[in-house]
Amino acid sequence: MLTTDAGLSTAQVAERIAAGQVNDVPVRSGRTVAEIVRANLLTRINAIMGVLFGMILVVGPIQDALFGGVIIANTLIGVVQELRAKRTLDRLAIVGAARPVVRRDGLAVEVAAADLVLDDLIELGHGDQIAVDGVVTEAEQLEVDESLLTGEAEPVVKQVGDLLLSGSFVAAGGGAMRAGKVGRTAYAARLAEEASRFTLVNSELRGGLNTILRFVTWLIVPTGLALIVSQYLVNADDLPEAVRRMVAGLVPMVPEGLVLLTSVAFAVGVIRLGRRRCLVQELPAIEGLARVSVVCLDKTGTLTDAAMAVTEVRHLDPAAPVPELLGLLGAADERPNASLRAIADAYHPAPEGWRIEERIPFSSARKWSGATVTDPSGDSARWRLGAPDVLLPAGHPVLAEADAYGARGLRVLLLTCLEGALLQQKAISGGPSLHPVALVVLAQRVRPEAARTLRYFAGQGVAVKVLSGDNALSVGAVARTLGLPGAEHPVDARTLPTDPAELAEVVRRHTVFGRVGPQQKRGLVAALQAAGETVAMTGDGVNDVLALKDADIGVAMGSGSPASRAVAQIVLLDNDFGALPAVVAEGRRVIGNIERVANLFLTKTVYSVLLAVVVVLSQVPYPFLPRHLTIISSLTIGIPAFFLALAPNSERARPGSVGRVLRFAVPAGVVAMGATITSYLFARSVYDGVGGHGGDLAAETSAATLTLFLVGLWAVAIIARPYTWWRVLLVLALGCAFTVILVVPFLQEFFQLSLVGVVAPGAAVGLAVAAGLALEVIRAGLRRSGADTPAVRHE
Repeated sequence: MLTTDAGLSTAQVAERIAAGQVNDVPVRSGRTVAEIVRANLLTRINAIMGVLFGMILVVGPIQDALFGGVIIANTLIGVVQELRAKRTLDRLAIVGAARPVVRRDGLAVEVAAADLVLDDLIELGHGDQIAVDGVVTEAEQLEVDESLLTGEAEPVVKQVGDLLLSGSFVAAGGGAMRAGKVGRTAYAARLAEEASRFTLVNSELRGGLNTILRFVTWLIVPTGLALIVSQYLVNADDLPEAVRRMVAGLVPMVPEGLVLLTSVAFAVGVIRLGRRRCLVQELPAIEGLARVSVVCLDKTGTLTDAAMAVTEVRHLDPAAPVPELLGLLGAADERPNASLRAIADAYHPAPEGWRIEERIPFSSARKWSGATVTDPSGDSARWRLGAPDVLLPAGHPVLAEADAYGARGLRVLLLTCLEGALLQQKAISGGPSLHPVALVVLAQRVRPEAARTLRYFAGQGVAVKVLSGDNALSVGAVARTLGLPGAEHPVDARTLPTDPAELAEVVRRHTVFGRVGPQQKRGLVAALQAAGETVAMTGDGVNDVLALKDADIGVAMGSGSPASRAVAQIVLLDNDFGALPAVVAEGRRVIGNIERVANLFLTKTVYSVLLAVVVVLSQVPYPFLPRHLTIISSLTIGIPAFFLALAPNSERARPGSVGRVLRFAVPAGVVAMGATITSYLFARSVYDGVGGHGGDLAAETSAATLTLFLVGLWAVAIIARPYTWWRVLLVLALGCAFTVILVVPFLQEFFQLSLVGVVAPGAAVGLAVAAGLALEVIRAGLRRSGADTPAVRHE
C-alpha cells in the first residue's frame, strides 16, 4: 500500500461498537426464529381450522377433534424443520462470508463484514466486494466496477478522496478506504433490505400454491354457509350432530398439509445441501435449479483447478532478461490471479536491484497487466504481460505458436516490450510498438469430477455452455478431453455478432466460447434467456460477477472472489464442481415431488367441495364425521404425501405445474365424489328403516368411508409410480392400517365404523373399483395429451 495509516485502535473500535456504529446488515440466509414461528402458526389455513376445531371441542366427542392434533403437529413439524434449515444456513453463511481486511492498531487483520465499524480503514484488492460506503484513502491503479449499482459497464478509476459505494467491487488494482456509512445506512444495504431476506414465499411454486389456496378460501365460504344451513335443517333435533357433520364437510376442503410439505421439502433440501457444503443463499434457488435447461460454466476453477504451474517459457528474444522480469512482475501484485501466482512460484524470489516505477494491474476486461521496470543499471523499459491474441495484431507469426500451445489445452501468456505510453489503458495496443519477448506456457489440471458432471447434465437433457476468458483453442481442447459435444468448434467471442437475434442463434449452435469478456458473458446469458432457456451460471472470478447476477441461478465457488460469492444464490464452499448434480437433483426432487403430492391434496379439495354441494341439494346428512375424514386424510394423503415429498426425483420441472395438477385433480375429485355419494345413497336405501332417522347412519357412513378410502388409496397407487420396493410397501401398509381399524373392536367403536351385512359393503368395494379404473383412464388420457404430472410421466 502507499501509506502506513495504522487505522483505528482497539479502544476506538470498542467505542464505536458501544455506540452501535457497526455494520449491522440484513441477514440473507433466513428469517428470524420469531418470523419462522409466526409464519407457520398464523396462517389462513390455521385460522379456518382453528375455528372448526374450537366448535368440535364445544360439542364433542374428542375423537372428532383429531384433525386439530394433525394441524398442531403440522405446525410443529414446519417450525422444527425450518429452524433446522436456518441453523444450517447460518452456520454455512459464516463459513462462506467474505472477510474484509482492516487495519487496527497498525496491523492488517481479517474481520467478518458484520464486525466493521465506522471509520475502519479497509484494505482493497482485486475481486474484493466493497462492504460499506466510504472514501478512498489510498489508491494504486484502483479500478472499481459499479455495474451492479449503476448498470455502467466500464470500471471506474478511483483516486484518493473519491467515494466508494457498497455493492461495487474491485476490478483491478488495490488501495484502502475509510468506512463512512455502515450497516443499514450504507447504499447497497438500503437497496437490499427486503430483497436479501428470506424469499421462499416469492418462489414460483409457492406462488402457484397460494393462488390455489386463495381460490379454495373463496370457494369454502359459500359452500360452507350452505352446508351449515343444510345440516341444521336435516339434523334439527340434534344440533351437536349438525355441527359435527358441518365441520366434517368443511375440514377436507382445506389442503392444510400442502403448504407444510412445501416448507418441509425446501427445508430438508437446505439441510441436505448443507451436508454437501453447499450454501443456499436464497431458498428459491433450490426450486430454480429444478427448472434449469442450460448450465454456463467458466473453465478455470470449474472444469479445471484454479491453480496453475509454469511448464515452459519459450524465449523469443534471447537477449531479454525474461526470468528477472517474470519474477518481478509476479511479485508486484499483492493479490495475484492464478496465472501470476504460478509465475511468482516459478521465479521466486523476485530479483534484487530491479524495481517497478509504475504499474497497471491485470483486469479481466483488458486481459493484460503492465509495468515500467528499471534494471540495476538504471535503464527503464515498459513491459506488458497478457493474452497473445489481445496484445498482438491478427496474423502476427507469434500467434501461430501460441495457438499451437492452446490447441493442447495449455494457457499461454505473452511478455512484450512496449514503446510508447504505458498508461494508455484502453483495450488493445498491438502493432509495431510491441516487441514479443517470451511465451509463458501454463498448465492446469482438469478436475477429476468434471467429466462425470458433464455426463450427468447430458443425461438429464441440460445443455452445457463453456464461457471462458481464455484462448478459444485452449478452452476447446480442455472441453474435448472431457467429451463435451461441440467442443471441436470453439468460438472466439470477439467475433460474436452484436445483434441479439444473431447472437442467440450463435449461442444456440455452439458450445465453447473463448476470450469472453465480462459484458459478453452477461450478453450470452441474456441471449439464452431470451430464447426461453432457464440459465444457471457458475464462476469464481470478478469477470463472472455480472453473468452470475443476471443468470436465473448463480453458482459461485467458495474460493472465488468475494464479489462472485456475494451475488450468487448458491456457493459451493468446497469448490467441488462435482456437487452441482446433487444441487440440481435436490431442486428437481423438491419441485417434482411437491407437484406429485399436490395431486392428492387438491383431489381431496375437489371431492369435498362437490360432495358438500350434492349433500346440500339432496338434503341428507353429511356422509362423514370429522373422525372418518381424519382417517381418510391421514392414510390416503398426509402419510403417503410426506414420504413421497421427500423421495428421490430427477424429473426436470416444467412451467405450468398448477394447470397440470388441476387437470388430474379435478376429474379425479369428480370421480371420487361420484363413487362416494353413490355408495352412501345406496347404503341409505339398503339400511332404510333399520336404525332410525331413516336408516342406520353409522353403517351408511361406514360404507361411504370404505368407498372413499379405496378410491383415495388407488389415487395414491397412481401418484406413487414408478414403483420401487418402498413405494409398494407404503401402499400395502396404508391398506393394512385401514383394515386394522375395521376389524379391531376398540377402533371400530372409537371411529364409529361398522360394516353391516354384505350388500352395501360389496357395493362400496365395487364402486371403488369402478372409480379406480376411471382414474386409470384419466391417467392414460393425460399421458397421451402430454398434459401430465410427474407421477403420470414416470412410468
